Amino acid sequence: MSSLTTNYALLSAAVSQQRRPLVITFAVLLLLRSRLLELPQEALAKAFARKGSIGNLSSEELTQALQQLYVKEPDGSKTLLVPYQYGISKVPIISTTTSQLADDAKRFPPIPSTHKPSLDKTSLQQLSAILRIAFRSWHSKESAIITLHSFFLVLRTVLSIAVARLDGRLVRDIVSADGKGFLKGLGLWFALAIPSTYTNTMIHHLQAKLSLRLRTRLTRYTHDLYLSSAPDLRYYRVGQEGGLEGVDQYITSDISAFCDAFSQVYGNVLKPSLDLLLFTSQLSRTLGVRGTVLLFVNYYVTARILRAVTPAFGRLAAVEARLEGEYRAGMGRVGRDSEEVAFYNGGSRERDILWRAYLRLIKHINSIYKIRIAYEWTEDYVIKYLWSAAGYGLISIPVLLTRRNRSVGVQAPSPHGERTNDEVANRTETYISSRRLLLSLADAGGRLMYAYKDLLELAGLTTRLYTLLSTLHGLKPLPTITPSTQPPPLIMTTSSVSSPATDRPTDADKVELSHVDVSVPQSIVTTNVPLILVRDLSLSLKPGDHLMITGSNGVGKTSVARVIAGLWAGRSYTSKLASSSSSSVFRPPGKKGVFVVPQRSYMVSGSLLDQVIYPDSYAEFVESGRGVEELKGILEAVSLGYLPDREGGWFTRKEWRDVLSGGEKQRMAMARVFYHKPKFAVLDECTSAVSSDVEGRMYEHAKSLGITLITISLRLSLAKFHTQLLTINGDVNGSWILSQVGTAEERMGLDREIVAIEERLSEVEGWEKKVKELTKALSAQDV
Repeated sequence: MSSLTTNYALLSAAVSQQRRPLVITFAVLLLLRSRLLELPQEALAKAFARKGSIGNLSSEELTQALQQLYVKEPDGSKTLLVPYQYGISKVPIISTTTSQLADDAKRFPPIPSTHKPSLDKTSLQQLSAILRIAFRSWHSKESAIITLHSFFLVLRTVLSIAVARLDGRLVRDIVSADGKGFLKGLGLWFALAIPSTYTNTMIHHLQAKLSLRLRTRLTRYTHDLYLSSAPDLRYYRVGQEGGLEGVDQYITSDISAFCDAFSQVYGNVLKPSLDLLLFTSQLSRTLGVRGTVLLFVNYYVTARILRAVTPAFGRLAAVEARLEGEYRAGMGRVGRDSEEVAFYNGGSRERDILWRAYLRLIKHINSIYKIRIAYEWTEDYVIKYLWSAAGYGLISIPVLLTRRNRSVGVQAPSPHGERTNDEVANRTETYISSRRLLLSLADAGGRLMYAYKDLLELAGLTTRLYTLLSTLHGLKPLPTITPSTQPPPLIMTTSSVSSPATDRPTDADKVELSHVDVSVPQSIVTTNVPLILVRDLSLSLKPGDHLMITGSNGVGKTSVARVIAGLWAGRSYTSKLASSSSSSVFRPPGKKGVFVVPQRSYMVSGSLLDQVIYPDSYAEFVESGRGVEELKGILEAVSLGYLPDREGGWFTRKEWRDVLSGGEKQRMAMARVFYHKPKFAVLDECTSAVSSDVEGRMYEHAKSLGITLITISLRLSLAKFHTQLLTINGDVNGSWILSQVGTAEERMGLDREIVAIEERLSEVEGWEKKVKELTKALSAQDV
């Protein structure tokens, strides 16, 4: 007893002598912690500033850079200008090439209709196809991040083993009253704390960094694929031909959720797997053969139990994402059409629709929570309590079964000078180290079992993202002509194609439709029979041949404009008298060829200057050498010369959709026509909110610029600005009449229309008489 008292006193004295320096060192580390974390960030910021950052800009320079948006490099790539901390950061942007998109399309076949999100071969193939996009090469930044992340995950496991051993050593030194060894172990403890805490921080940081990099990579790729130019136009066709609704939910929320889930699953699978492997190898040295076998039996039983009670989390996650998209789309619809809803006073109706969509989402989420109750109860019971009980049993195997020398006496020096018996201290060290490893092993097993649920959710998100990409890749380039049942011998798809039979040269400065059926795309109609609006349409327009398309509502006037613009493919016409006829569509290429102004005026996000030059960017505007004075003259031509002064200048950024009135938005759309000066301009009811005098001046100005007009309108007063008149009858035969304006044929058509109107007016007296009789009859019934 006296020896124990002496050893305790020596230990206390040693601890008291060393306590103050340790406390001071620990306090200094805490004070310098924030500074130590800021030093790498400052170094990276300085390096980044040297590579491509513009700092200390004035407000005017910052506004100019924000307006410019990007800089076009000589190699064709673009450098994006991003405002950041009182300066501009340069971010290089390399677009995905068309050939690369074509190669990727082979990896995205359509999903079978019977496929359900789960951990199967199909889901693995989908994940592999997406990861090929996210990790383009082994030397990419994403690969470097995941390699560094893997290194820290391995380092964390190694440090955990070292901490477990050090924990047992500290307890052994306390039991054996070894003050010097205890202080040495305590110093090692603080030394290990530095890399351990840094490793934990870097794991979380790299996981978030990996998720952000993957989201950036996939978002860029999806933007290049989705916002494709003609003849793909996937953003226009994905809802009609692809049948995919809520694309905004896919691109914004689903990509983000997939990247977060993948980065979490990677760490949640790799780290526990390493822990299980390394911790098991360390424990096998202590547990022996029987303990190791029982340990693997425990793994197997746990996996079987949890697999049996695990719900289909993948399908549940996919359904939740879909319902979330529907609710989000409803909110966006109300915000987008708020004025129309307000005119109808439809707030209560829209509230009911949104509330129904929200309740569907909430009911599904609540059903998931109810399903998780039984699963999480079983999971916690197995992982926390069953594994803990199994751990105590495994720890006892070396003591109760394998070791025969079971000294349980109190450790003390031998009275005859023999060596001290350290059996109790060694056994305690083994117990503490094994117990710590088993607790870590149980935690790793629990996280690995939790990861199975995360894997199912990742499978559901993978299916959602794969559906988006496969649908976009499945939209083939839009042809000019869709062959009929009996295809014609010659189908011309672009304005640069000529007939091999006659070697007829094509003129790039004309719009021509030859024997074309204008029909609704097959993907829009619900029947297998094509819905033909205009049959066997043929017309040819050269510069100066201004065409006006008229007819009653719903006869296909805008459909003709879609075929001319290339948004729809015309169908080849087959004559009943002849076996086939040649069908073709010609148009000048590019936006300088045919420029379409739709019925609804679109205002782009940006400055007032951006509204005039759309779809050109400011960089293209500067490159063209055109100035603001020219834009001011254009606004004067559409009676909008007051806008720059009223709104605060050309570079003022507002929500122009809400700032400008209906008439101002339509005149702004005409200003874009005057800016681009195309060869042909298709005007689809784009001046309905403009007064007649301003409308006439804009038409005259367009003709003075050499723009050939193709106008769709019901206003016969606009016929004087055109040379040809196309009247679509809207009957079952898809008939139409093309006549010259001002000719006898046109006058006869107007006379026939006047006669029809007069015949209807002559029936007014009979209608009034019939109304009086009905009113009298109703009054008699009321009496």
